[in-house]
Amino acid sequence: MKIAHIAPPWITIPPKNYGGTENVIYNIVEEQVAQGHDVTLFAPGDAHTSAKLVSFFPRSLIDAGVPWQAHLKAYFHTYKSIEYIKEHHFDIVHTHLSSSADMYTFPLAQQLNTPYVTTLHSRFPFDRVQNWTGDADDFFLEWIKHVPMIAISENAKSEIKYPLHFAGVVHHGLPMQQFKPTVKQPENYLVWLGRFVPEKGAHHAIHLAKAAGLQLILAGTIDRHVQTSVHYYENVIKPQLDGHNIKYIGPVNTREKIDLLSRARVFLNPIEWEEPFGMVMIEAMSVGCPVISFARGAAPEVVAHGKSGFLVNDLKEMKRALGQIDKLDRKLVRQHVEENFSARVMVEKYVRIYQQVRTAELMKSAALKRSVMDTLSTKLPKVASTSPLMPTVEPLTTNYPLSLLPQQSREIDPEMLQ
Repeated sequence: MKIAHIAPPWITIPPKNYGGTENVIYNIVEEQVAQGHDVTLFAPGDAHTSAKLVSFFPRSLIDAGVPWQAHLKAYFHTYKSIEYIKEHHFDIVHTHLSSSADMYTFPLAQQLNTPYVTTLHSRFPFDRVQNWTGDADDFFLEWIKHVPMIAISENAKSEIKYPLHFAGVVHHGLPMQQFKPTVKQPENYLVWLGRFVPEKGAHHAIHLAKAAGLQLILAGTIDRHVQTSVHYYENVIKPQLDGHNIKYIGPVNTREKIDLLSRARVFLNPIEWEEPFGMVMIEAMSVGCPVISFARGAAPEVVAHGKSGFLVNDLKEMKRALGQIDKLDRKLVRQHVEENFSARVMVEKYVRIYQQVRTAELMKSAALKRSVMDTLSTKLPKVASTSPLMPTVEPLTTNYPLSLLPQQSREIDPEMLQ
């Protein structure tokens, strides 16, 4: 298939450190190219991809110092992408809804004749800035409700209160040839990885590590553009760091992340919100590292309780599960991801949805044409059959007797034969 992906322009693809949506887009695009599809990625010029890259400015917005609230260049990126797609042939357009600026896609994409789908990577409402929330989502529903939407988990789909048109659910997937264990035996430390915001639960991981007397390594990002993230790290997390038992090592790239998770005894995921998916859980399990997670959001869909980790309700249960973690077979932990959350499985599901959406659009178009033709046929006046107003003219091929023709007409002009 000829596929167009419009990526959000904020974080580079693949991300240098943290970037859940951008990692997912990268994995989808690379696997689609590997499976033989003709893929075009619309993203800033610092993206690295095997697909055809179309860019309208050189750097991702966050790297260029643009704050999340400044949407003008994001709008420009989306507008130019839509204009390009209108002038070229694609079988399907795949857009990605992750932050508020991505909402511009919906009114702009109304101009497209090409079928398109949107993956919902985050949660409504999108009209929000830190602690402020507006009502613009309600106005954008005019366009959103007709778009074939793809949820990233059954839980994420169930959380939506708007009357959206869901085409299916596709869990995230990883390139298993890249995500491989780097060691045969893990070390005796716990790990937490993510963005430093209260709902990700790093403070709970610290509390558990202290109670269990085990080392905890924290890795991830502090979003300097979000005051809540800065305040949480500076006032809640940083005072508890001692450089050894509770240690923060900063952001990690993909290679460092794979090694960190491979060597960890267990990944802790004490989330305080209904997380739509939780990419780091499958990243941990892909290298054999089991997960202990609060049973919230999509965690029950991702973690196979008693096989790839444990689902718990509070820190007491998490501590008890920690005592059972060494009973899990790390090879089976990885196998769980291979069977359910590989990039191959993810892309096969996406392509099936693409085909279903294209078929529905073609049938809709054909039905519309039939309806127009039926309407025209019933409204056009019928012409009644009447007697001709002019007398019938004898055909020119009538054979007249040669004797009735004048002599000169019976003779052949010799010049006509030359």
